[in-house]
Amino acid sequence: MTMFPFLKDNITALEKASPALYDWLSHSQFDEQSLKTAVFVNRWGNIDWRIPGGPGLFEAMPPGLLYRDWPNMDKPDLSASIIIGCNVGYGLNHLLVKSPDSHKILVIEPNAELLLACLGQTDYRPFFANKKLHFLAPNEEHLNEYIRHLDLQYVYGKIYLRGDIPSRQLGPEYARWTETVKNRLENFSVEMVTLRCRQDVMVGNELKNFRRAQADGSLLPLKDAARGVGAVVLGAGPSLERFAPELAANPGYALYASALQTLPALRRLDLKPHFCLALDYDGSMLSVYNRLDEEWASDIPLIYSTKVNPEVVRRYPGPTLPLWTQGGLGTFAMQDHEFVLDAGGNVSLTLVRLLRWMGASSILLAGQDFAWKGGSTHAMGHHAAGREVAFDPAMHQRLKNLWGEEIISSVQYLTSKRDLENDIKKAPFRIANLYGGGVVIEGAPAVDLGQARSEGLLACAPGSRERFLNALGQARGTAKAMRFEPRSHIWTSSFRGLEKRMQKLFRQCGQSQDEIHTLLEQALFFVRQDPLYLPYLFNETIDLAGLAKTRRSYHPADLSEFKRIGKNILAKVREVDRCVGGLDDTNAA
Repeated sequence: MTMFPFLKDNITALEKASPALYDWLSHSQFDEQSLKTAVFVNRWGNIDWRIPGGPGLFEAMPPGLLYRDWPNMDKPDLSASIIIGCNVGYGLNHLLVKSPDSHKILVIEPNAELLLACLGQTDYRPFFANKKLHFLAPNEEHLNEYIRHLDLQYVYGKIYLRGDIPSRQLGPEYARWTETVKNRLENFSVEMVTLRCRQDVMVGNELKNFRRAQADGSLLPLKDAARGVGAVVLGAGPSLERFAPELAANPGYALYASALQTLPALRRLDLKPHFCLALDYDGSMLSVYNRLDEEWASDIPLIYSTKVNPEVVRRYPGPTLPLWTQGGLGTFAMQDHEFVLDAGGNVSLTLVRLLRWMGASSILLAGQDFAWKGGSTHAMGHHAAGREVAFDPAMHQRLKNLWGEEIISSVQYLTSKRDLENDIKKAPFRIANLYGGGVVIEGAPAVDLGQARSEGLLACAPGSRERFLNALGQARGTAKAMRFEPRSHIWTSSFRGLEKRMQKLFRQCGQSQDEIHTLLEQALFFVRQDPLYLPYLFNETIDLAGLAKTRRSYHPADLSEFKRIGKNILAKVREVDRCVGGLDDTNAA
Protein backbone atom coordinates (compact mmCIF):
# COMPACT_ATOMS: atom_id res chain seq x y z
CA MET A 1 0.00 0.00 0.00
CA THR A 2 2.16 2.86 -1.32
CA MET A 3 0.05 5.52 0.42
CA PHE A 4 0.61 3.77 3.78
CA PRO A 5 4.37 3.12 4.03
CA PHE A 6 4.48 2.91 7.85
CA LEU A 7 1.22 1.07 8.56
CA LYS A 8 2.60 -2.42 9.07
CA ASP A 9 5.45 -1.33 11.35
CA ASN A 10 3.20 0.89 13.46
CA ILE A 11 0.54 -1.82 13.83
CA THR A 12 3.19 -4.33 14.90
CA ALA A 13 4.52 -1.88 17.50
CA LEU A 14 1.01 -1.12 18.78
CA GLU A 15 0.42 -4.77 19.61
CA LYS A 16 2.86 -4.29 22.48
CA ALA A 17 2.48 -0.55 23.13
CA SER A 18 -1.34 -0.53 23.30
CA PRO A 19 -2.90 -4.02 23.38
CA ALA A 20 -6.41 -2.62 23.94
CA LEU A 21 -6.20 -0.47 20.80
CA TYR A 22 -4.67 -3.33 18.81
CA ASP A 23 -7.55 -5.58 19.86
CA TRP A 24 -10.11 -2.89 18.92
CA LEU A 25 -8.55 -2.43 15.49
CA SER A 26 -8.43 -6.20 14.96
CA HIS A 27 -12.17 -6.45 15.54
CA SER A 28 -13.12 -3.32 13.54
CA GLN A 29 -14.74 -3.69 10.13
CA PHE A 30 -13.26 -1.67 7.26
CA ASP A 31 -12.92 -1.94 3.51
CA GLU A 32 -9.34 -1.89 2.21
CA GLN A 33 -10.35 -0.50 -1.17
CA SER A 34 -12.34 2.40 0.30
CA LEU A 35 -9.40 3.11 2.61
CA LYS A 36 -7.11 3.43 -0.41
CA THR A 37 -9.47 5.78 -2.25
CA ALA A 38 -10.21 7.93 0.83
CA VAL A 39 -6.58 9.03 1.10
CA PHE A 40 -5.58 11.43 -1.69
CA VAL A 41 -3.44 14.48 -2.48
CA ASN A 42 -5.58 17.63 -2.38
CA ARG A 43 -5.28 20.87 -4.33
CA TRP A 44 -2.77 22.24 -1.85
CA GLY A 45 -0.49 19.28 -2.51
CA ASN A 46 -1.18 17.82 0.96
CA ILE A 47 -2.19 14.27 1.82
CA ASP A 48 -5.87 14.45 2.77
CA TRP A 49 -8.86 12.31 3.80
CA ARG A 50 -11.96 12.50 1.64
CA ILE A 51 -15.25 13.11 3.44
CA PRO A 52 -17.77 10.52 2.14
CA GLY A 53 -19.54 12.14 -0.81
CA GLY A 54 -17.67 15.41 -0.31
CA PRO A 55 -14.32 17.19 -0.35
CA GLY A 56 -11.22 16.49 1.73
CA LEU A 57 -10.86 17.48 5.37
CA PHE A 58 -8.26 20.11 4.45
CA GLU A 59 -9.60 21.34 1.10
CA ALA A 60 -10.85 24.60 2.61
CA MET A 61 -7.70 25.43 4.59
CA PRO A 62 -4.18 24.02 4.78
CA PRO A 63 -3.44 22.30 8.10
CA GLY A 64 -0.60 24.60 9.18
CA LEU A 65 -2.90 27.41 10.31
CA LEU A 66 -5.19 25.08 12.27
CA TYR A 67 -2.53 23.65 14.56
CA ARG A 68 -0.13 26.58 14.84
CA ASP A 69 -1.05 27.32 18.48
CA TRP A 70 -1.20 23.75 19.79
CA PRO A 71 2.40 23.75 21.13
CA ASN A 72 1.87 27.06 23.01
CA MET A 73 1.55 25.65 26.53
CA ASP A 74 2.56 26.43 30.09
CA LYS A 75 5.14 23.95 31.42
CA PRO A 76 5.01 21.71 28.32
CA ASP A 77 7.67 19.38 29.72
CA LEU A 78 5.49 18.62 32.76
CA SER A 79 2.13 18.55 30.97
CA ALA A 80 0.02 16.25 28.79
CA SER A 81 -2.30 16.64 25.80
CA ILE A 82 -5.33 14.55 24.87
CA ILE A 83 -6.22 14.75 21.19
CA ILE A 84 -9.69 13.77 19.93
CA GLY A 85 -9.40 12.95 16.23
CA CYS A 86 -6.02 12.48 14.56
CA ASN A 87 -7.05 12.90 10.85
CA VAL A 88 -4.04 11.80 8.78
CA GLY A 89 -1.67 13.09 11.47
CA TYR A 90 -1.21 16.84 10.94
CA GLY A 91 -2.10 18.15 14.41
CA LEU A 92 -0.58 15.14 16.16
CA ASN A 93 2.70 15.36 14.26
CA HIS A 94 2.98 19.11 14.81
CA LEU A 95 2.57 18.60 18.56
CA LEU A 96 4.98 15.64 18.62
CA VAL A 97 7.86 17.59 17.09
CA LYS A 98 7.14 20.90 18.84
CA SER A 99 6.86 19.55 22.40
CA PRO A 100 9.50 18.06 24.73
CA ASP A 101 9.92 14.28 24.94
CA SER A 102 8.52 14.38 28.48
CA HIS A 103 5.20 15.80 27.20
CA LYS A 104 2.63 12.98 27.18
CA ILE A 105 0.24 12.79 24.22
CA LEU A 106 -2.90 10.63 24.29
CA VAL A 107 -4.92 10.18 21.09
CA ILE A 108 -8.49 8.93 20.66
CA GLU A 109 -9.63 8.31 17.08
CA PRO A 110 -13.11 6.71 16.94
CA ASN A 111 -12.90 6.01 13.17
CA ALA A 112 -10.85 2.85 12.61
CA GLU A 113 -10.23 3.54 8.91
CA LEU A 114 -8.98 7.07 9.58
CA LEU A 115 -6.73 5.79 12.37
CA LEU A 116 -5.19 3.30 9.94
CA ALA A 117 -4.65 6.13 7.45
CA CYS A 118 -2.87 8.15 10.13
CA LEU A 119 -0.72 5.20 11.19
CA GLY A 120 0.22 4.71 7.55
CA GLN A 121 1.73 8.19 7.06
CA THR A 122 4.24 8.56 9.90
CA ASP A 123 6.65 6.27 11.73
CA TYR A 124 5.48 6.57 15.34
CA ARG A 125 7.64 3.77 16.73
CA PRO A 126 10.22 6.11 18.35
CA PHE A 127 7.41 7.90 20.19
CA PHE A 128 5.94 4.59 21.37
CA ALA A 129 9.37 3.52 22.57
CA ASN A 130 9.96 6.62 24.72
CA LYS A 131 6.34 6.52 25.97
CA LYS A 132 5.58 10.01 24.71
CA LEU A 133 2.69 8.90 22.45
CA HIS A 134 -0.25 6.69 23.40
CA PHE A 135 -3.11 5.75 21.08
CA LEU A 136 -6.22 4.82 23.09
CA ALA A 137 -9.09 2.58 22.11
CA PRO A 138 -12.39 4.53 22.00
CA ASN A 139 -13.48 2.88 25.23
CA GLU A 140 -14.26 4.72 28.46
CA GLU A 141 -12.59 2.13 30.70
CA HIS A 142 -9.40 2.37 28.63
CA LEU A 143 -9.61 6.17 28.82
CA ASN A 144 -10.10 6.11 32.60
CA GLU A 145 -7.09 3.86 33.08
CA TYR A 146 -4.81 6.26 31.20
CA ILE A 147 -6.18 9.40 32.84
CA ARG A 148 -5.55 7.89 36.28
CA HIS A 149 -1.84 7.86 35.41
CA LEU A 150 -1.73 11.61 34.67
CA ASP A 151 -1.42 12.53 38.34
CA LEU A 152 2.03 14.11 37.99
CA GLN A 153 0.93 16.10 34.96
CA TYR A 154 -2.10 17.34 36.92
CA VAL A 155 -0.08 18.33 40.01
CA TYR A 156 3.02 19.81 38.36
CA GLY A 157 1.80 20.82 34.88
CA LYS A 158 -1.50 20.93 32.97
CA ILE A 159 -3.66 18.57 30.94
CA TYR A 160 -4.72 20.04 27.59
CA LEU A 161 -7.76 18.76 25.69
CA ARG A 162 -7.41 19.20 21.91
CA GLY A 163 -10.53 18.56 19.84
CA ASP A 164 -9.59 18.24 16.17
CA ILE A 165 -11.85 20.67 14.29
CA PRO A 166 -11.49 19.14 10.77
CA SER A 167 -12.45 15.69 12.09
CA ARG A 168 -15.82 17.02 13.26
CA GLN A 169 -16.88 17.19 9.62
CA LEU A 170 -17.02 13.37 9.69
CA GLY A 171 -19.72 12.95 12.33
CA PRO A 172 -20.96 13.74 15.85
CA GLU A 173 -18.80 11.09 17.52
CA TYR A 174 -15.87 13.53 17.74
CA ALA A 175 -17.90 16.10 19.67
CA ARG A 176 -19.26 13.30 21.89
CA TRP A 177 -15.79 12.02 22.70
CA THR A 178 -14.54 15.55 23.37
CA GLU A 179 -17.39 16.01 25.85
CA THR A 180 -16.74 12.58 27.40
CA VAL A 181 -13.06 13.37 27.96
CA LYS A 182 -13.90 16.85 29.28
CA ASN A 183 -16.29 15.32 31.83
CA ARG A 184 -13.76 12.67 32.83
CA LEU A 185 -11.06 15.31 33.33
CA GLU A 186 -13.44 17.31 35.52
CA ASN A 187 -14.03 14.22 37.64
CA PHE A 188 -10.31 13.51 37.73
CA SER A 189 -9.69 17.06 38.95
CA VAL A 190 -12.15 16.53 41.81
CA GLU A 191 -10.55 13.18 42.64
CA MET A 192 -7.04 14.65 42.64
CA VAL A 193 -8.01 17.61 44.80
CA THR A 194 -9.70 15.20 47.20
CA LEU A 195 -6.70 12.88 47.27
CA ARG A 196 -4.15 15.66 47.60
CA CYS A 197 -6.06 17.44 50.36
CA ARG A 198 -7.92 14.60 52.06
CA GLN A 199 -6.13 11.30 51.43
CA ASP A 200 -4.33 11.52 54.78
CA VAL A 201 -7.68 11.98 56.54
CA MET A 202 -9.46 9.19 54.63
CA VAL A 203 -6.74 6.57 54.98
CA GLY A 204 -6.07 7.70 58.54
CA ASN A 205 -9.73 6.95 59.27
CA GLU A 206 -9.38 3.54 57.61
CA LEU A 207 -6.44 2.73 59.87
CA LYS A 208 -8.34 3.79 62.99
CA ASN A 209 -11.43 1.83 61.86
CA PHE A 210 -9.45 -1.28 60.91
CA ARG A 211 -9.88 -3.34 64.07
CA ARG A 212 -13.49 -2.20 64.54
CA ALA A 213 -14.24 -3.26 60.95
CA GLN A 214 -12.63 -6.66 61.56
CA ALA A 215 -14.90 -7.18 64.56
CA ASP A 216 -18.09 -5.83 62.95
CA GLY A 217 -18.31 -8.32 60.09
CA SER A 218 -18.25 -8.56 56.32
CA LEU A 219 -20.54 -7.69 53.41
CA LEU A 220 -19.34 -10.69 51.42
CA PRO A 221 -22.36 -12.87 52.41
CA LEU A 222 -24.65 -10.22 50.86
CA LYS A 223 -23.47 -10.84 47.30
CA ASP A 224 -26.70 -11.41 45.27
CA ALA A 225 -28.66 -11.62 48.55
CA ALA A 226 -31.18 -9.04 47.27
CA ARG A 227 -32.39 -11.07 44.27
CA GLY A 228 -36.07 -10.43 43.70
CA VAL A 229 -35.99 -7.27 45.82
CA GLY A 230 -37.34 -3.94 44.58
CA ALA A 231 -35.36 -1.20 46.31
CA VAL A 232 -36.02 2.48 46.97
CA VAL A 233 -33.05 4.83 47.39
CA LEU A 234 -34.14 7.82 49.45
CA GLY A 235 -32.31 11.10 48.90
CA ALA A 236 -32.72 14.31 50.88
CA GLY A 237 -33.78 16.57 47.99
CA PRO A 238 -36.74 18.94 48.44
CA SER A 239 -39.15 16.48 46.76
CA LEU A 240 -38.70 14.07 49.69
CA GLU A 241 -41.13 16.30 51.60
CA ARG A 242 -43.76 15.56 48.97
CA PHE A 243 -43.36 11.80 48.62
CA ALA A 244 -42.23 10.56 52.05
CA PRO A 245 -45.62 10.94 53.82
CA GLU A 246 -47.34 8.91 51.07
CA LEU A 247 -44.62 6.26 51.15
CA ALA A 248 -44.80 6.09 54.95
CA ALA A 249 -48.55 5.57 54.80
CA ASN A 250 -48.31 2.89 52.11
CA PRO A 251 -44.68 1.69 51.68
CA GLY A 252 -45.57 -1.38 49.64
CA TYR A 253 -43.10 -4.27 49.92
CA ALA A 254 -39.91 -2.51 48.80
CA LEU A 255 -36.55 -2.36 50.54
CA TYR A 256 -35.78 1.23 51.63
CA ALA A 257 -32.23 2.59 51.92
CA SER A 258 -30.88 6.08 52.64
CA ALA A 259 -27.81 8.01 53.72
CA LEU A 260 -27.14 8.36 57.44
CA GLN A 261 -27.51 12.15 57.05
CA THR A 262 -31.06 11.67 55.72
CA LEU A 263 -32.31 9.85 58.84
CA PRO A 264 -33.37 13.01 60.76
CA ALA A 265 -35.45 14.16 57.76
CA LEU A 266 -37.00 10.68 57.42
CA ARG A 267 -37.78 10.57 61.17
CA ARG A 268 -39.64 13.86 60.85
CA LEU A 269 -41.62 12.42 57.91
CA ASP A 270 -42.18 9.08 59.70
CA LEU A 271 -40.53 6.98 56.98
CA LYS A 272 -38.08 4.39 58.29
CA PRO A 273 -35.45 2.80 55.97
CA HIS A 274 -34.32 -0.81 56.31
CA PHE A 275 -30.67 0.27 56.37
CA CYS A 276 -28.59 3.41 55.94
CA LEU A 277 -25.14 4.22 54.60
CA ALA A 278 -22.37 6.55 55.80
CA LEU A 279 -19.84 7.60 53.15
CA ASP A 280 -18.43 11.08 53.88
CA TYR A 281 -15.07 11.08 55.64
CA ASP A 282 -14.93 14.46 57.37
CA GLY A 283 -15.90 15.41 60.89
CA SER A 284 -19.01 17.32 59.82
CA MET A 285 -20.84 13.98 59.70
CA LEU A 286 -20.92 14.10 63.51
CA SER A 287 -23.47 16.92 63.34
CA VAL A 288 -26.11 14.33 62.37
CA TYR A 289 -26.19 13.27 66.02
CA ASN A 290 -27.44 16.72 67.00
CA ARG A 291 -30.74 15.85 65.28
CA LEU A 292 -30.88 12.05 65.27
CA ASP A 293 -33.53 10.24 67.34
CA GLU A 294 -31.19 7.53 68.59
CA GLU A 295 -33.92 5.29 69.99
CA TRP A 296 -35.75 5.38 66.62
CA ALA A 297 -32.51 4.58 64.75
CA SER A 298 -31.37 1.81 67.11
CA ASP A 299 -32.70 -0.99 64.88
CA ILE A 300 -31.60 0.50 61.54
CA PRO A 301 -28.34 -1.17 60.42
CA LEU A 302 -25.60 1.26 59.36
CA ILE A 303 -23.27 0.24 56.54
CA TYR A 304 -20.29 2.56 56.93
CA SER A 305 -17.39 3.26 54.61
CA THR A 306 -14.22 2.44 56.49
CA LYS A 307 -13.05 5.95 55.52
CA VAL A 308 -15.62 7.72 57.74
CA ASN A 309 -14.61 9.39 60.98
CA PRO A 310 -14.34 6.59 63.61
CA GLU A 311 -16.38 8.68 66.03
CA VAL A 312 -19.35 8.56 63.61
CA VAL A 313 -19.29 4.75 63.82
CA ARG A 314 -18.70 4.66 67.57
CA ARG A 315 -21.68 6.91 68.32
CA TYR A 316 -24.16 5.13 66.05
CA PRO A 317 -26.88 3.54 68.23
CA GLY A 318 -27.69 0.60 65.94
CA PRO A 319 -25.85 -2.37 64.38
CA THR A 320 -22.90 -1.53 62.10
CA LEU A 321 -21.23 -3.22 59.12
CA PRO A 322 -18.07 -2.02 57.29
CA LEU A 323 -17.83 -1.25 53.58
CA TRP A 324 -14.34 -1.23 52.08
CA THR A 325 -14.04 1.24 49.21
CA GLN A 326 -11.45 1.85 46.52
CA GLY A 327 -8.75 4.44 46.92
CA GLY A 328 -7.19 3.39 50.20
CA LEU A 329 -6.42 0.16 52.06
CA GLY A 330 -9.35 -1.41 50.23
CA THR A 331 -7.69 -1.08 46.83
CA PHE A 332 -4.32 -2.49 47.79
CA ALA A 333 -4.60 -4.56 50.97
CA MET A 334 -8.20 -5.81 51.16
CA GLN A 335 -8.99 -6.62 47.50
CA ASP A 336 -8.34 -10.34 47.92
CA HIS A 337 -10.07 -10.59 51.30
CA GLU A 338 -13.22 -8.44 51.19
CA PHE A 339 -15.74 -6.91 48.82
CA VAL A 340 -14.25 -3.57 47.74
CA LEU A 341 -16.58 -1.05 46.07
CA ASP A 342 -15.82 1.86 43.78
CA ALA A 343 -18.06 4.14 45.82
CA GLY A 344 -18.06 7.24 43.61
CA GLY A 345 -18.44 10.66 45.18
CA ASN A 346 -22.13 10.66 46.11
CA VAL A 347 -23.92 8.49 48.66
CA SER A 348 -26.92 7.81 46.38
CA LEU A 349 -24.58 6.59 43.64
CA THR A 350 -22.86 4.36 46.21
CA LEU A 351 -26.22 2.90 47.25
CA VAL A 352 -27.13 2.17 43.62
CA ARG A 353 -23.80 0.41 43.06
CA LEU A 354 -24.11 -1.49 46.33
CA LEU A 355 -27.67 -2.63 45.57
CA ARG A 356 -26.61 -3.70 42.09
CA TRP A 357 -23.85 -5.86 43.62
CA MET A 358 -26.38 -7.23 46.11
CA GLY A 359 -28.53 -8.33 43.16
CA ALA A 360 -31.58 -6.06 43.53
CA SER A 361 -34.18 -6.50 40.78
CA SER A 362 -35.14 -2.81 40.46
CA ILE A 363 -34.41 0.58 42.01
CA LEU A 364 -36.73 3.56 42.47
CA LEU A 365 -34.97 6.86 43.16
CA ALA A 366 -36.85 9.21 45.49
CA GLY A 367 -35.76 12.64 46.67
CA GLN A 368 -32.96 12.61 44.07
CA ASP A 369 -33.48 16.12 42.72
CA PHE A 370 -29.89 17.33 42.11
CA ALA A 371 -31.43 20.82 42.06
CA TRP A 372 -33.68 23.19 43.98
CA LYS A 373 -36.14 26.05 43.61
CA GLY A 374 -35.82 29.22 45.62
CA GLY A 375 -33.63 28.66 48.67
CA SER A 376 -34.79 25.18 49.67
CA THR A 377 -31.90 22.85 48.75
CA HIS A 378 -32.82 19.93 51.03
CA ALA A 379 -35.76 18.42 52.87
CA MET A 380 -36.30 19.79 56.38
CA GLY A 381 -34.38 17.83 58.99
CA HIS A 382 -31.28 17.48 56.85
CA HIS A 383 -28.32 19.46 58.21
CA ALA A 384 -28.20 21.59 55.01
CA ALA A 385 -31.91 22.48 55.09
CA GLY A 386 -32.96 26.03 55.82
CA ARG A 387 -29.77 27.64 54.53
CA GLU A 388 -30.20 30.44 52.04
CA VAL A 389 -28.06 29.71 48.99
CA ALA A 390 -27.27 32.79 46.90
CA PHE A 391 -26.94 32.11 43.18
CA ASP A 392 -23.26 32.10 42.13
CA PRO A 393 -22.75 31.95 38.34
CA ALA A 394 -19.32 30.41 38.88
CA MET A 395 -20.82 27.45 40.74
CA HIS A 396 -24.51 27.31 39.82
CA GLN A 397 -26.61 26.88 36.69
CA ARG A 398 -30.20 27.86 35.96
CA LEU A 399 -32.12 25.05 34.25
CA LYS A 400 -35.70 24.10 33.38
CA ASN A 401 -37.38 21.05 34.88
CA LEU A 402 -39.89 18.79 33.11
CA TRP A 403 -42.69 21.12 34.15
CA GLY A 404 -41.02 24.17 32.59
CA GLU A 405 -40.11 25.68 35.94
CA GLU A 406 -36.76 27.33 36.60
CA ILE A 407 -34.53 25.33 38.93
CA ILE A 408 -30.96 25.81 40.12
CA SER A 409 -28.25 23.18 40.17
CA SER A 410 -24.55 23.18 41.01
CA VAL A 411 -21.42 21.84 39.34
CA GLN A 412 -21.10 19.28 42.14
CA TYR A 413 -24.72 18.13 41.73
CA LEU A 414 -24.44 17.87 37.95
CA THR A 415 -21.19 15.90 38.23
CA SER A 416 -22.88 13.47 40.62
CA LYS A 417 -25.88 13.20 38.31
CA ARG A 418 -23.62 12.46 35.34
CA ASP A 419 -21.84 9.73 37.32
CA LEU A 420 -25.21 8.22 38.25
CA GLU A 421 -26.37 8.32 34.62
CA ASN A 422 -23.20 6.51 33.51
CA ASP A 423 -23.85 3.88 36.16
CA ILE A 424 -27.49 3.45 35.11
CA LYS A 425 -26.27 2.46 31.63
CA LYS A 426 -24.53 -0.55 33.18
CA ALA A 427 -27.44 -1.64 35.37
CA PRO A 428 -28.99 -4.98 34.31
CA PHE A 429 -32.38 -3.98 35.77
CA ARG A 430 -34.82 -1.11 35.71
CA ILE A 431 -34.07 2.16 37.51
CA ALA A 432 -36.80 4.82 37.63
CA ASN A 433 -37.00 8.27 39.17
CA LEU A 434 -39.91 9.31 41.38
CA TYR A 435 -39.96 12.75 39.83
CA GLY A 436 -40.52 15.78 42.01
CA GLY A 437 -39.39 18.71 39.89
CA GLY A 438 -35.61 18.31 39.82
CA VAL A 439 -33.25 17.70 36.92
CA VAL A 440 -33.94 14.90 34.46
CA ILE A 441 -31.84 11.78 35.13
CA GLU A 442 -31.09 10.15 31.78
CA GLY A 443 -31.81 6.41 31.83
CA ALA A 444 -34.14 6.68 34.84
CA PRO A 445 -37.62 7.47 33.46
CA ALA A 446 -39.62 10.00 35.47
CA VAL A 447 -42.62 8.38 37.16
CA ASP A 448 -45.22 9.49 39.66
CA LEU A 449 -46.18 7.45 42.71
CA GLY A 450 -49.17 5.86 41.00
CA GLN A 451 -47.01 4.67 38.12
CA ALA A 452 -44.37 3.36 40.52
CA ARG A 453 -46.98 1.23 42.30
CA SER A 454 -48.67 -0.03 39.14
CA GLU A 455 -45.33 -0.92 37.53
CA GLY A 456 -44.15 -2.97 40.53
CA LEU A 457 -41.39 -0.63 41.65
CA LEU A 458 -42.53 -0.89 45.27
CA ALA A 459 -42.78 -4.67 45.26
CA CYS A 460 -40.55 -7.66 45.94
CA ALA A 461 -40.74 -11.33 45.06
CA PRO A 462 -42.41 -13.24 47.92
CA GLY A 463 -40.01 -13.67 50.84
CA SER A 464 -37.08 -11.95 49.11
CA ARG A 465 -36.96 -8.88 51.34
CA GLU A 466 -37.13 -10.98 54.50
CA ARG A 467 -34.31 -13.23 53.23
CA PHE A 468 -32.16 -10.20 52.51
CA LEU A 469 -32.76 -8.60 55.90
CA ASN A 470 -31.98 -11.92 57.59
CA ALA A 471 -28.71 -12.16 55.62
CA LEU A 472 -27.92 -8.54 56.57
CA GLY A 473 -28.33 -9.36 60.24
CA GLN A 474 -26.23 -12.51 60.00
CA ALA A 475 -23.38 -10.74 58.17
CA ARG A 476 -22.23 -9.14 61.41
CA GLY A 477 -19.24 -10.88 62.95
CA THR A 478 -18.48 -12.94 59.83
CA ALA A 479 -15.19 -11.27 58.82
CA LYS A 480 -11.96 -13.25 58.89
CA ALA A 481 -9.41 -11.32 60.90
CA MET A 482 -6.18 -10.53 59.10
CA ARG A 483 -2.68 -10.01 60.40
CA PHE A 484 -0.11 -7.91 58.57
CA GLU A 485 3.53 -8.26 59.53
CA PRO A 486 5.00 -4.95 60.76
CA ARG A 487 7.69 -3.73 58.38
CA SER A 488 8.59 -0.30 59.72
CA HIS A 489 12.02 -1.58 60.80
CA ILE A 490 12.80 -2.44 57.15
CA TRP A 491 11.60 0.96 55.96
CA THR A 492 13.61 2.78 58.63
CA SER A 493 16.82 0.94 57.77
CA SER A 494 16.37 1.47 54.03
CA PHE A 495 15.56 5.17 54.28
CA ARG A 496 18.39 5.90 56.66
CA GLY A 497 20.75 4.32 54.11
CA LEU A 498 19.24 6.37 51.28
CA GLU A 499 19.56 9.56 53.30
CA LYS A 500 23.25 8.95 54.08
CA ARG A 501 24.05 8.30 50.42
CA MET A 502 22.04 11.38 49.40
CA GLN A 503 23.93 13.59 51.87
CA LYS A 504 27.24 12.39 50.44
CA LEU A 505 26.13 13.17 46.88
CA PHE A 506 24.87 16.65 47.76
CA ARG A 507 28.28 17.58 49.13
CA GLN A 508 29.33 17.68 45.48
CA CYS A 509 25.96 18.65 44.11
CA GLY A 510 27.16 20.09 40.81
CA GLN A 511 29.16 17.01 39.84
CA SER A 512 26.56 14.49 41.14
CA GLN A 513 23.41 15.49 39.23
CA ASP A 514 22.95 12.14 37.47
CA GLU A 515 23.68 10.14 40.62
CA ILE A 516 21.21 12.22 42.64
CA HIS A 517 18.52 11.65 40.02
CA THR A 518 19.22 7.89 39.97
CA LEU A 519 19.04 7.67 43.77
CA LEU A 520 15.75 9.59 43.83
CA GLU A 521 14.31 7.17 41.25
CA GLN A 522 15.42 4.26 43.46
CA ALA A 523 13.78 5.87 46.50
CA LEU A 524 10.55 6.36 44.53
CA PHE A 525 10.60 2.74 43.38
CA PHE A 526 11.09 1.59 46.98
CA VAL A 527 8.17 3.67 48.29
CA ARG A 528 5.82 2.37 45.58
CA GLN A 529 6.61 -1.32 46.06
CA ASP A 530 4.56 -2.08 49.20
CA PRO A 531 0.76 -1.99 48.62
CA LEU A 532 -0.07 -1.96 52.34
CA TYR A 533 1.57 1.41 52.95
CA LEU A 534 1.13 3.04 49.54
CA PRO A 535 -2.38 4.54 50.06
CA TYR A 536 -1.30 6.44 53.18
CA LEU A 537 1.83 7.63 51.39
CA PHE A 538 -0.02 9.19 48.43
CA ASN A 539 1.11 12.77 49.11
CA GLU A 540 4.67 11.75 49.94
CA THR A 541 4.83 9.65 46.75
CA ILE A 542 3.66 12.62 44.67
CA ASP A 543 6.21 14.88 46.39
CA LEU A 544 9.02 12.37 45.84
CA ALA A 545 7.97 11.88 42.21
CA GLY A 546 8.12 15.64 41.83
CA LEU A 547 11.77 15.57 42.90
CA ALA A 548 12.63 12.56 40.75
CA LYS A 549 10.74 13.37 37.57
CA THR A 550 10.17 17.12 37.29
CA ARG A 551 13.51 18.66 38.26
CA ARG A 552 15.94 19.71 35.54
CA SER A 553 18.73 20.17 38.09
CA TYR A 554 19.24 19.71 41.83
CA HIS A 555 20.30 22.23 44.48
CA PRO A 556 21.13 21.92 48.20
CA ALA A 557 17.55 22.88 49.18
CA ASP A 558 16.36 19.67 47.50
CA LEU A 559 18.20 17.62 50.13
CA SER A 560 16.11 19.28 52.86
CA GLU A 561 12.96 18.47 50.90
CA PHE A 562 14.06 14.83 50.55
CA LYS A 563 14.67 14.63 54.31
CA ARG A 564 11.25 16.15 55.03
CA ILE A 565 9.52 13.62 52.78
CA GLY A 566 11.48 10.75 54.33
CA LYS A 567 10.58 11.83 57.87
CA ASN A 568 6.87 11.92 56.97
CA ILE A 569 7.09 8.54 55.27
CA LEU A 570 8.63 6.81 58.27
CA ALA A 571 6.12 8.38 60.69
CA LYS A 572 3.22 7.12 58.56
CA VAL A 573 4.71 3.64 58.14
CA ARG A 574 4.99 3.32 61.92
CA GLU A 575 1.36 4.43 62.28
CA VAL A 576 0.20 1.78 59.78
CA ASP A 577 2.07 -0.88 61.76
CA ARG A 578 0.46 0.26 65.01
CA CYS A 579 -3.04 0.09 63.52
CA VAL A 580 -3.02 -3.03 61.32
CA GLY A 581 0.12 -4.94 62.24
CA GLY A 582 0.82 -7.31 65.09
CA LEU A 583 -2.72 -8.44 65.95
CA ASP A 584 -2.87 -11.30 68.44
CA ASP A 585 -2.31 -14.73 66.88
CA THR A 586 -5.71 -15.80 68.18
CA ASN A 587 -7.25 -13.23 65.84
CA ALA A 588 -5.03 -14.05 62.87
CA ALA A 589 -6.49 -15.52 59.70
